[in-house]
Amino acid sequence: MQQIFNYINGKLVSAQSGNTIEVYDPSRGVIYTHAPDSDERDINTAVEAAQLAFPLWSTLHYNQRSQFLEKIAQRIEEKLDALAAAESLDNGKPYWLAKKVDIPRAASNFRFFSHAITQWKTEMHSMGSQGFNHTVRSPLGVVGCISPWNLPLYLFSWKIAPALAVGNTVVAKPSEITPYTAFLLSEICMEVGLPAGVLNIVHGLGEKVGKPLVDHQKVKAISFTGSTAVGKRIAIATAPVFKKVSLEMGGKNPNVIFADCNYEKMLKTTVQSSFSNQGQICLCGSRIFVEKSIYEQFKQDFVEKVSALKVGPPTEDKTKIGAVVSKPHFEKILSYIELAKKEGGTILCGGKRAKLDDPYQNGWYIEPTIIEGLSYDCRVNQEEIFGPVVTIMPFETEEEVLRYANSTTYGLSATLWTENLTRAHRMAGLLESGIVWVNTWLLRDLRTPFGGMKSSGIGREGGEDALRFFTEPKNVCIEIE
Repeated sequence: MQQIFNYINGKLVSAQSGNTIEVYDPSRGVIYTHAPDSDERDINTAVEAAQLAFPLWSTLHYNQRSQFLEKIAQRIEEKLDALAAAESLDNGKPYWLAKKVDIPRAASNFRFFSHAITQWKTEMHSMGSQGFNHTVRSPLGVVGCISPWNLPLYLFSWKIAPALAVGNTVVAKPSEITPYTAFLLSEICMEVGLPAGVLNIVHGLGEKVGKPLVDHQKVKAISFTGSTAVGKRIAIATAPVFKKVSLEMGGKNPNVIFADCNYEKMLKTTVQSSFSNQGQICLCGSRIFVEKSIYEQFKQDFVEKVSALKVGPPTEDKTKIGAVVSKPHFEKILSYIELAKKEGGTILCGGKRAKLDDPYQNGWYIEPTIIEGLSYDCRVNQEEIFGPVVTIMPFETEEEVLRYANSTTYGLSATLWTENLTRAHRMAGLLESGIVWVNTWLLRDLRTPFGGMKSSGIGREGGEDALRFFTEPKNVCIEIE
């Protein structure tokens, strides 16, 4: 059993309370290790360490900071197999998926921002003979990063890398449900010689670790990815002191399919966009709207392909659907399937717990589920389920499907399938989403702004948007006499 520790001031340490949290293997439904049950004392120690490290790190030449991030990226790549196995064990996702997507993306995050900081330029505005202005961007100081359980190292690194690149020091809280790869990142930071206190990782529960991190007066900004409910609490807590916040929250994403689409590509991609990572990606298309003329054909083909997806142990290469992350989440997903029945929905496939053989018989597996016959504004079509559950329904006109697509309080992403270029531009402009994919899904360019509208978040991550968030701009005006 791998014991997990906090990483504070360059050292691996237990929680000051001496207490631990049980960490479960979702594939078997059993405890496999323990993580520190940290509290405000550990946060205070981590913030103090980060404060002490800030003067040296913030004044280090950007090339040197870049080299540290590049070394971390290289070590992640070298440890690909071990990190993928840890992510699969911790999260329940298929090992092949963690190896193909999660861990390589974590390495890419560090590498991207290691390069980005060397290319970041200063802005200058000339006023002709009067003078000129130039913009100085300085790191904020100690910043807090809070990441979720669905893509543990992938999203953890997405926040930490830009914060470190521009010269901040970081106190980070990974999800207490999936702490393993964050702990392994601690070991990597020690291996590459990252200066003590530059990155501090504190494990624990939201109320005992996340809240004091958000509330700490010396923490200058909070970057959070997680539920809308927690995001609201962070917004309320930080507003009175005007602390910078970036909130990437939930989604209830529409997948709009017109009859003129590339049908085979659409069908294959829609299976992926519906059920990748057991549907536990904030960008999954959970509401599928299909033009009426191809609806029946789509329904038949979609059900056939989804029914063939293998639900199984994360370690098996043929597994397409692994375990969902926790027992409470498992129970939540099943409760929404029952709600769908009460709201008049028909289960076309799935809809129940998947039963596996020993030793996986107690794991949290749910069959991929397709539901039809629901109204666009029912609870199942309005509330985030975040599991292997999608709804399908037909539409006839652009105006109708736009009403359906934009009806939720969320606005993170949307997927649009059409070969009509004019329609694609028109619909992309009208969909209330921070990201619109046309004839594709999850095709990411790390230079682009990432984030949502409405209850899906505040601010943007990625590229220069992330670098700007983690810095404070100052205009210097020089008059020419």
